Amino acid sequence: MQFQDLLKQITPEIYSVMKESLELSRWPNGDKITPEQRDNTLQALIAWEHDNLPEEERIGYMPVSCKSSSKDAASEQKEPEATLLRFQ
Repeated sequence: MQFQDLLKQITPEIYSVMKESLELSRWPNGDKITPEQRDNTLQALIAWEHDNLPEEERIGYMPVSCKSSSKDAASEQKEPEATLLRFQ
């Protein structure tokens, strides 16, 4: 079976089970996911998401701009004051 054929077989339900399995590092039957299974499952999830989910819902999505990159946020951030820790 080709990779693209495999992706066509993944339903939203299968996607959810695969994603939860990756998060828990265990399959639904309790078996641990091997490193090879983890890599293959992650690759399949990312490819499936590319075709079926909007960009902001995909694994690893990072917004184009964030608060820390804006000029206003940079001016609002203050350097933390140095404090002396004393142990008794």
